[in-house]
Amino acid sequence: MLKNGVRLAALAFAVAGFVAPAAAEDAIRIGLITTLSGPPGYLGEDMRDGFKLAIDEEGGKLGGAPVELLVEDDGLNPGNAKQIAERMVRRDNAAILTGVIFSNVQPVVAPIALNNGRFYVASNAGPSPMAGAGCHENYFVSSWQNDAMHETAGIAANNAGYKKAVVMVPNYQAGKDAVAGFKRFFKGEIVEELYTQLNQTDYAAEIARIRSDKPDVVFYFLPGGLSINFLKQYGQAGLMGEIPIIAPMVSMEARILAGVGDAAEGIRATAHWNADLDNAANKAFVAAYRDAYKREPTPWAAQGYDAARLIASALKHTGGKVLDDADGFRAALREADFEAVRGAFKFAANQHPVQNWYLLEARKGADGKLALATTQTIVEEHGDVYGAECKLN
Repeated sequence: MLKNGVRLAALAFAVAGFVAPAAAEDAIRIGLITTLSGPPGYLGEDMRDGFKLAIDEEGGKLGGAPVELLVEDDGLNPGNAKQIAERMVRRDNAAILTGVIFSNVQPVVAPIALNNGRFYVASNAGPSPMAGAGCHENYFVSSWQNDAMHETAGIAANNAGYKKAVVMVPNYQAGKDAVAGFKRFFKGEIVEELYTQLNQTDYAAEIARIRSDKPDVVFYFLPGGLSINFLKQYGQAGLMGEIPIIAPMVSMEARILAGVGDAAEGIRATAHWNADLDNAANKAFVAAYRDAYKREPTPWAAQGYDAARLIASALKHTGGKVLDDADGFRAALREADFEAVRGAFKFAANQHPVQNWYLLEARKGADGKLALATTQTIVEEHGDVYGAECKLN
């Protein structure tokens, strides 16, 4: 279980409460709580593996400081996640928590870290309540604020000339943020808002409504396997070539593309990262991830990697101190002094990202295989609308 000086607490997936011995007495413990089971389990798997890759590249360290990565599966259950977080903070003395995928879990996990003087680095979920009045000096989001991701889909729909849209999202916080974000920037008419269950697999009723509504475009947000199910059913209903789709990248990434197959050709997605982005950090990451895990990286993997590199940059500045120099570690995180695989990256005053967003399209390459190709920049240095409500500065 020991690789390159890092002990991955894999047995914690099956044995509640298991904690691997520290790799070194002064190792900084980082608790990565993520979704590793069920249909969305691959999202957490990629998040974990991207984060771990950054540690492995430093031989068991981040920013020159030895770290111990504790990993547990929240099972997409806020109650389970709360118990895990409490154990990691109070018993295992984790200095940093990270890794949560879903926005109904993060508001349970993050406060446990924050109320106990620890740090939370959000590597995926960015729920709106924690970006504004609910912000906290020790809460950093290295991925996105939920709305911002979907605002860019609204901009892309405008650019394509669409006038009528149907939106479809799961009925939970991230889904509500998705609708709010898309509507904030889309200038056309929202014909209908469809809300699904987070564990839904049959979309026949929603597809029938879309067919009846006859919109110019469908904007939908469904993560992981949920998206695969929807897109397969959408194609079987004969709508794939009839009513176009614009989605956020969390609903159209490498694994979803592979799961849907050729029927996904032509689907467009908005993204802050793609495997083909032309910068040195991204090229090195994509090559290293493919070599280490023998599969294509997804946004979840890229975000896990960037979150680890952000933490590494702060540890380098503080000489490996976190809780012993909380002010210094916090200030170093704010500086974001690292090369993100997505390219330009900085924090707004509410400690959420300001970054570029791109339009991707599923296209066949020279090898005849579908891949997501970056076609244009939608917007540069895009942040979120909640910063004015945050009173950190």
